[in-house]
Amino acid sequence: MTEQDRRAGAENRKKLAARRRWAKAAAVYVLLLGFSLLFVGPMAFAMLSSLKDNPVEWPPGLGSPQLSLANWVAAARLGLAGGGTAFFGQFAPGAIVPFSITYEVDEGSEPETPIVRVPRRVPGAGPAAIIAEPFAADDAVVSEVREARRTTTDGVVRVTYEFDITHMGSDMVYGKLPLDIEVPMYQRFVRATLEPNRIERLGRVQSWNNVTSGVIPYVFYNYHRVFRENYSRATGKNLFLAWIRNSFMLAGIKVVTTLVVASMAGYALARLKFAGRKALFNLVLLSMMIPGQVTFVSNYLVLRDGIFGLTKLLGGGSLINTWTGYVVSTMVGGSAVFIMKQFFEGLPTELEESARIDGASVLATYSRIMLPLAGPALGALAILTFQGTWNEFFWPLVILTSPPDKYTLTLGLLSFRTTYAVAFDWGPMLAGTVMSALPIVVMFVVFQRYFVEGISFSGIKG
Repeated sequence: MTEQDRRAGAENRKKLAARRRWAKAAAVYVLLLGFSLLFVGPMAFAMLSSLKDNPVEWPPGLGSPQLSLANWVAAARLGLAGGGTAFFGQFAPGAIVPFSITYEVDEGSEPETPIVRVPRRVPGAGPAAIIAEPFAADDAVVSEVREARRTTTDGVVRVTYEFDITHMGSDMVYGKLPLDIEVPMYQRFVRATLEPNRIERLGRVQSWNNVTSGVIPYVFYNYHRVFRENYSRATGKNLFLAWIRNSFMLAGIKVVTTLVVASMAGYALARLKFAGRKALFNLVLLSMMIPGQVTFVSNYLVLRDGIFGLTKLLGGGSLINTWTGYVVSTMVGGSAVFIMKQFFEGLPTELEESARIDGASVLATYSRIMLPLAGPALGALAILTFQGTWNEFFWPLVILTSPPDKYTLTLGLLSFRTTYAVAFDWGPMLAGTVMSALPIVVMFVVFQRYFVEGISFSGIKG
């Protein structure tokens, strides 16, 4: 074998090894992509389905009229024609809303002029069904339906009809302009200025929730309903906004209290020498092993009696159904103390010795030297605490009973069961669920570096 053959063989082996490395890398990326689709796919599908008028349609699909650019343009034009803006429409005095719709029939059948109505439709399900709102039908006048075009192709006759809806009132501005169009059963719907929200009665009726909605309420109709239809009968306040505010407030308070108490307790257990330290740490570990469902009755009684009667002695009362009771009972958990203890034990002792030589007190060493170094652990702990508080359901259900203004978002979503589920109205339920998951997703995406660093550092000792 010549030198040239040996070089060629070596070159071929290098190329083969490179191909194998690329093949392995591609296999890993495909595997990771598969896992990503497995975990992220359901969330993405839920977000797309929450935009649909019928999220439980069968067979399920990823597309919907709300994702069509042509419908966005049409919704913007109709919103402007109704006297509103392209993003948020309305039906104002003097507005003239043009509309067209196309049907087809088999050749030999004569299409009939559709019957156009502006119905007196209630805003939604549950409490929204009894909202005392004026109906656009009181001031809306539909013009004569006129035939605009007629074509015949391959034995099929297509006819386009046009009409206008005029606001004949003097001062009332309506947020919604619903529309129903009815034709005989043999007359098939083809297209319209804006895709209908529902086709009912075996195709005879095409129905729109709001033809002058504008782009935002049209695309995010279910989300718009969640905010608009849930209100307090006692105060008139928007409940969904209140639930989100309450969840953020309680989660923020718990994050702050957990970081303060857990970091101090973790530092004390990791660095300070005092009698009973090991026994105290064993109690912390024991608290992590006991499920909350085992102790919730005793915790409930403690809060009901005002922390063994102490709050009553100070002029207070029971802590049940108060945010104070919830914060006090969930101020810090054993797992948070454990994470911080493990992290502080992994830091070099020379840092404290240098501070002690310089005359720093224990509190100064903790606050000025050790705590700034605990950023990764504090970041991971903040993420885990916020996630746990935001998604917590059982304990808020026990503590916060009434009124609905005090509910967290998870408890508010539970009320959707009686508001929407009884009417098989799944769109707002799915929209509310997606919105409740978004803050957690955003937090993990933004702070994932701190989460990974904190978990890795807290698990390393020495």
